Order: sequence, then C-alpha cells, then structure tokens
Amino acid sequence: MSFHVDSEAGRLRRVLLHRPELSLKRLTPSNAADLLFDDVLWVRRAQEEHEEFQAVLRSRGVEVHLLMDLLQETIEIPQARGHILDFSIDPHFYGPLSTDAIRNCFDAMDVPELAAFLIGGITKREMLERITEPASIAFHSLALDDFILPPLPNHLFTRDTSCWIYDGVSINAMRKKARARETVNMEAIYRWHPMFADGYDRPGDGGFHVWNRGTETAPATIEGGDVLVLGGGAVLVGMSERTQPQAVEMLAQSLFAGGSCTRIVALRMPKKRAFMHLDTVLTMVDHGVFTAYAGLGALPSHTVEPGDNEKELKITDHPPEDMYRAIAAAAGVDAVKVLTPTQDVFAAEREQWDDGSNVLAVEPGVVIAYERNATSNNHLSRNGVEVLPVRGSELGRGRGGPRCMSCPLERDA
Repeated sequence: MSFHVDSEAGRLRRVLLHRPELSLKRLTPSNAADLLFDDVLWVRRAQEEHEEFQAVLRSRGVEVHLLMDLLQETIEIPQARGHILDFSIDPHFYGPLSTDAIRNCFDAMDVPELAAFLIGGITKREMLERITEPASIAFHSLALDDFILPPLPNHLFTRDTSCWIYDGVSINAMRKKARARETVNMEAIYRWHPMFADGYDRPGDGGFHVWNRGTETAPATIEGGDVLVLGGGAVLVGMSERTQPQAVEMLAQSLFAGGSCTRIVALRMPKKRAFMHLDTVLTMVDHGVFTAYAGLGALPSHTVEPGDNEKELKITDHPPEDMYRAIAAAAGVDAVKVLTPTQDVFAAEREQWDDGSNVLAVEPGVVIAYERNATSNNHLSRNGVEVLPVRGSELGRGRGGPRCMSCPLERDA
C-alpha cells in the first residue's frame, strides 16, 4: 500500500480512527483533569456518535482503519509486544520488587486482553485477580483501585500522536506525560504492523519516510493537531502549548532532507488551553480556503526554508499583520480565503470551545463537522462548502472535533 497525505483538502482515501472504549469509562470528575479532559463522557452515546462518524466517512468512499484492531495485530508480533512493555513497565516507576510480577502478568495475557488494558489501563484490584501480590513497598502502597497502568483516553484523538506529511509520517512525542505511552503504541504499529512494516523508513517503491521517530525526539515535542499540509510542498505548523519551536526546526530539517517539503510557515500561538492546537482555531475546507475562530486574530509567523547546507535553515520573520500573506506565499497562491462567521463574542467563544473550527475535509469543499455548531456550519454552507453534520454532544466533551479524531493515511493533492 502507498501512504501519503498531499494536502488538507484533497480527496481522503484512508484514515485511522479510534473508537471509544474502556479508557473513557475510567474518566471520573476527580481524575479527568490529570488525564487532560474537561469533563466525563457518556461512553455508550460517544460510541454511537463515533459509529456515525465512521459511517459518514465510509459513505464518502473513505477506507477506515481502527486503532484497536491495528494494536491487537501488532502485539501478536513478539518484538512489538516487547517494545511496548519495555517502555511501559519501568522499574524506576514501579520499583524493582514489583516490576517482574507486573511484567509477567502482562506477558501472560492474551492479545485482546492485553490490548484492552494497554489503552484502557489496569488497576491494582484487576491485577490481583491475575497474580499474587508481590512483596514490594511500591505495590503495597497503592490502594486497590489505583492504576498500575493509567488509561489513555486521548488515544481517541489519533491526529496528534502521528501525522502524515506528504510521503512520510511524523511519529510525535507528546507534550503531556498522560499521553506519552500513546506514542509508544504508535511506534510499534508503524514499525511492526504488516500494513506498514515493509515500507517503514523505505521511501520509494511503496515505502515511506519517517520524519520523526517518536519518543527519541523528546523533550522536543510536536503534535499533529498543529500540523496542516498546505499542498505543493508547503506545511503550516502552529507553535502552541503542545508544539515547541525546536521540534519545528527538527521537523524542517527532516522534511527538507527528504525533498518532500520546501517551505514551512510556523505560527506563534498563544499558550492557552483554548488554543491547544492550531486545528482548534484554524482548519482548511478547500484548497486555499480556511475556516477560522473569530478570536484567533493575527499572529507573528516565520517562514522556514532550506539553508545553504543540511544543518542550516533560512528563517524569515513576519509581523502579525502578514500572517495570511505568508501562508498564501508558501502555498503558492495570491491570497487565501478565510471564512469566519459573524457572531457576538460569547457565541464565538462557545462554538470555538465546541470545535466549530475543527472540521475534516473529505474532498475539496466538503467537510465533516459537529452539528451543534450551527452558526459556523451555516456560514460555511453559504460560502459554497458542503457540510456533513455528525452528532458530537458526547465526543465533543473531549475537546476535539472531527479533524482531531482522524489521522489521514492517504489523501490526494
């Protein structure tokens, strides 16, 4: 199979999603903030909404791959299983006296059970149903319902941990500790799953580049919600609270060396929760056409181009008022069109919080959006964009829209 993403708005061919599962059932009012959620979800309804999201994608001819299926097929391979468990079961965290018992417990699980717990997390109580309690201070100190392995509810947002940029994938180190193990799962999937293994880091002949290799790039972090593929060799990156400038430089060097990208525009974003990722305030709905949150304003930006040698980069700074001109120049167009509905400040902030700007294009001028953002959706429709609405009353509580929940694997220019 050939994997590539050549734009944000070309026809979407294949995508990676993650259906809500056990990890979201672990969310409570007391642990939600630590797990980076603002609220708890009604999981059954969230699953129904996600099924609807999948159905809309399939109805437009998109091939949908589910993360849990890929993870199960990956951990059947001993090297992949070992890679994930070696990272997850660390004696510096669990203590040397309990590590072997915990590791042996995971090693004894069958594939579906192990995959479920790797994402859903496992408590001390659940582990003691499977092993004898080890003689360990660290283990004894845990309450019965404390997590031995915390859940990964943010796996729902497949966009962040890996993002495809032209003919390669960036496997991303996450900014927040609660998401670190997500990256390890994706490292294993891309390296060992049969769908990817033959092409891993073998550009040409159906293979692909690996722009970033995951955890080894930390502490420099970059997340896929901040990366927009403009097309024509250009990329737009938001330097948000999750994506760091040093990571942008590293990505630029990798992309330029691979010859797939010739220029990057990096936006200096406010370091605020409401501006968590670039795609929470700005996404593409068609070639050269964006939908934007009214409160985004103008941001300082930098155009990054190849330097005189592989270690150098050419950086051009732009004042805030030149933000969209810099994006247009990188994309090779005279100007970009920005669609922002007219709303009072309160309505605009509510729709931004509800992911009104976080839409997923399935082909030029056709997007999937949460139905609740009526003002934003109507504005897009009046400007010639076909909106495919999906329910998001529960999924939206996770602070991520259709783009956040999808990792395109193949998309046309």
